[in-house]
Amino acid sequence: MKLITAIVKPYRLDEVKTALQELGVHGLTVTEASGYGRQRGHTEVYRGAEYQVDLVPKVRIEVVVDDAEADTAIEAIVKAARTGKIGDGKVWVLPVETVVRVRTDERGPDAL
Repeated sequence: MKLITAIVKPYRLDEVKTALQELGVHGLTVTEASGYGRQRGHTEVYRGAEYQVDLVPKVRIEVVVDDAEADTAIEAIVKAARTGKIGDGKVWVLPVETVVRVRTDERGPDAL
């Protein structure tokens, strides 16, 4: 099993969710996040005052999938999140040793 973590622009969340649902992914976790990459934030003007926004709002999406589904899920996330502009985000993958469904004590792929 693999844990896929994606950091994307907040307004692309619905597209990513839809793409994963179409693949049959049954659950995901979404967390509000903020940070910066190469863009290093940006400058905004509010009520005539200019200020630096160092941390850009993002959304962190986490999903656990079977090994065989990982590449397909990654491709779906990237395609749905891509705008072609700086700050589109990142996706990374980690191995998962075990998963346990708390309610039923199912383990491994049955717990997904």
